[in-house]
Amino acid sequence: MGCRQEDITRQHQMKIEILSIAMSDIQSGQRFYEQQQEGLGVYFLDSLFSDIDSLLLYAGIHQQFFGYFRALSKRFPYAIYYRVNGQVIQVWRVLDCRQKPSRITSALRA
Repeated sequence: MGCRQEDITRQHQMKIEILSIAMSDIQSGQRFYEQQQEGLGVYFLDSLFSDIDSLLLYAGIHQQFFGYFRALSKRFPYAIYYRVNGQVIQVWRVLDCRQKPSRITSALRA
């Protein structure tokens, strides 16, 4: 099997698990952006879930912080903190990067 075929096979075996605390982070961001402008919350959700789906291709290549890989959202100032356990990509937190760094650190250590 060629290298590219192995990559494709790996992608089909990987699964994404979004933990409930990460879903709460996403929902909080969605509410915030919907309050800013009608429809922006839906766009936020679409963008974040697209970024999360891209982990099927790019999981494990991101820089690590406090034991988590950190992928930055393409359209919003959010970071996706995740771990790779075997064939499962676990999304632990989805945090607004505009917070105080100490709040982000506390959220990741909790």
